[in-house]
Order: sequence, then C-alpha cells, then structure tokens
Amino acid sequence: MASRKAEATKAAANAVFVPELVERPVARRIFAKLAKHHHDAHCELDHRNPFELLVATVLSAQSTDVMVNQVTPELFRRWPTPEALARADVAAVEKVLSRLGMYRQKTRNIIGLSRAITEKHGGTVPKSLAELVELPGVGRKTANVVLGVAFGAPEGVVVDTHVQRLSQRLGFTRHGDPKEIEQDLMQLFPRKDWDRLAHVLIFHGRRICTARRPACAACPVQRECPSAFRAELVGRKPARVRKPAKSQTARA
Repeated sequence: MASRKAEATKAAANAVFVPELVERPVARRIFAKLAKHHHDAHCELDHRNPFELLVATVLSAQSTDVMVNQVTPELFRRWPTPEALARADVAAVEKVLSRLGMYRQKTRNIIGLSRAITEKHGGTVPKSLAELVELPGVGRKTANVVLGVAFGAPEGVVVDTHVQRLSQRLGFTRHGDPKEIEQDLMQLFPRKDWDRLAHVLIFHGRRICTARRPACAACPVQRECPSAFRAELVGRKPARVRKPAKSQTARA
C-alpha cells in the first residue's frame, strides 16, 4: 500500500490550477520587466548566415541547442552551402549528426531542404513564411525563427515548450495548442515585439521559470504573475500513472 507521503506527492503532481488571464496592459508590463531582466536574450543556436540558422533550427527538434552547437561546426565545415549539402552523401551526414535524436530523419530533411533551396530559390533561403514551410522539415515555428532572427521580419511568434509553458503561467493564454497560443500572443503584443518576446520567454523558462521547480522567489514579475508560487501546477503534463507490476508468482 502506498504511504501517505507518496499519495500526497501524487495528488500534488496531478493538481490542476488555472491562472487568471491578464489584460493587455499587464501582459505588456510583464514582458517589459522580463525583457529588462533578460536583456541579453537571443537565439542560442550558433550560426553565421540564414542557411546555417535554418539548418540548426531544424536540427534542434528534440535536441538541445548545446548539442546542436556541438555538431554544426563540422557539418558546416564540410558542407557550407545549400549547393554543397544538396550533393552530400547521406551516410556521411548521418555520421556527423549521429549524436542528435532522430538524426536519420534530420539528415533527410536538411539535404532535402538544401536541394529545394538550390533548385527553387537560387541557393538563397526564402524570406516568406509560405515558402519556408514548403521546405522539408520546416514548420511554422522553424520558419518564424529564421524570419525573426535572420531577417528581422517574423510573421508570428515562435512557440516552443518554454514559450508555451510561460504563456500559460503568466496568464497570456489558456490554450494548450501552440497555434492557438501563438494567436493569443500576436493579439497581446505588437509585431515589433514578436521576435524578442520568444527569446525573452525562452531565457526566463530556462533560467527561472523552469518546468519542475520554478524559482518564483527570484522572479522579477512575481507580483504580476497569476501563477506565482503555484507555477509548478501550470504548463506541465499530468504525472503518468504506473500500472502495478504483476506478481512474478502469479499464474495465468
């Protein structure tokens, strides 16, 4: 039988808390404070041009920026342009990317997008959302990273796991779907803030408002945050309930 402490822990993990939505002026005040606190917020994927940023962002799916930054120097040393990567040997690229999750699929994607850029866009990364999302492995989030960081012209807000979690905790949205969260953020904030908003929320999510142990006491917006000191109950997947193991002595 589970102990009372274990039962209490499970109950806390499964607790549901729905923070109040904040009004637009409050949301913008929260962002201003966070932007001041994380004045150095930026894209942490190393790159020298739009093509490198595009490839690095595709590689970052299910992988950390740190790990991606460890493999891209060799990748771009050997295949520095879309034309070069389009002609690359699949096995050779897979070997370079082998430390990343889903490296085989990512290899196909970056070679495929390189071919498309070479054949359809003259070797230049396109500058529109519609054209970017047609490239292999490129979704709306990746496209907006490139549009915002490389070209300074985002057509939406990047919603990764950090942005999703913080948007819910800060009362910017009650939605769970990234597309709906993005629409809420686009309504709350002016276009000029869309790119920086994502970087600031990502920095805050990595450094203070983490998934499991948010540091509310150290948060610069704890007074405005509707989830302050209860943030761990918001923006996380419900705890998995494990089925009891069958007795080894049980007979069919």
